[in-house]
Amino acid sequence: MNITKVETLFKLFNETAVILQEELPCSYLEALAETGENVFHGDILQDELSELTKKRLMKHYNSISLQGYSKEDIRNGYQLAILKGMQENVQPNHQMTPDAVGMFVSYIMDKFLEAKQEYTLLDPVVGTGNLLFTIMNNQPGKNIASFGVDIDDLLIKLAYIGANLQEQAVQLYNQDALEPLLIDPVDAVICDLPVGYYPDDVRASEYELKADEGHSYAHHLLIEKSMNHVKSGGYLFLIIPNSLFETKEAPKLNQFIKEQSYIQGLIQLPVSMFKTKAAAKSIFILQKKGDAIVPPKNALLVDLPNFSNVEGMQAIMKKISGWFEEERKK
Repeated sequence: MNITKVETLFKLFNETAVILQEELPCSYLEALAETGENVFHGDILQDELSELTKKRLMKHYNSISLQGYSKEDIRNGYQLAILKGMQENVQPNHQMTPDAVGMFVSYIMDKFLEAKQEYTLLDPVVGTGNLLFTIMNNQPGKNIASFGVDIDDLLIKLAYIGANLQEQAVQLYNQDALEPLLIDPVDAVICDLPVGYYPDDVRASEYELKADEGHSYAHHLLIEKSMNHVKSGGYLFLIIPNSLFETKEAPKLNQFIKEQSYIQGLIQLPVSMFKTKAAAKSIFILQKKGDAIVPPKNALLVDLPNFSNVEGMQAIMKKISGWFEEERKK
């Protein structure tokens, strides 16, 4: 990551969003979406702005050309501006997957999908697209046809603009992912599971993992939805709470996972990444059962050290590489 370039892009997005926010009746994140559209089109799309404001904005826009920046520079600069907006208006569903986690998921996915030069990928709770774009940007040799779904119209708009700025082809759907999707089954699903209850009991009743009483867990239903939407032999890369199998609904979830898939791995993320131990998460890797799909000899079980621990990370990478070498001997 080029720090100077990322700072330059953040400054552009931030300063122009603030200018728009001063004149338009909107939040910072809405203004960021507007300025992102302007940057992509190389023009000012808001007719209601004063001529002075338009001149101020064009001065900023003309100061850089996106052609001089990598996809990752653009993602990082744009992401920093989104994070600023989220800090100003905190909402439970407005949370971004940390970059280090996204990078590690990309690394693990590349290992599991090494034989595939092209594949289809779905993120059913895509949010601003940061996890999805991290993966796509860090697998430049692959042809990835990707799909993203999110019920939040502002987040999906930010994802759409991010995709344009990074020149990534993504099909985005603004809907509840637990409703029927107009997307064919995919080769892989990624999902940073939002933890909580799902309010629509009628829709939840269509799922095996519905609660026996009261509201169902949204994260359980999303695991079932993801499993149903991946091809036989396809993979699920799920970022899960460490407490996933500690609730009263856990036995039903455990049984569903055993029936439908093989557990390929569980990678515990560094606890230091999270505010509390209770909030800690792991990467859960499943492979959907199918003809000629065999379980691993042993699941990949890893407890990650702090990402800043170079020696510890090197040892873990060596362990992971060794695991894949053993599995290829099957």
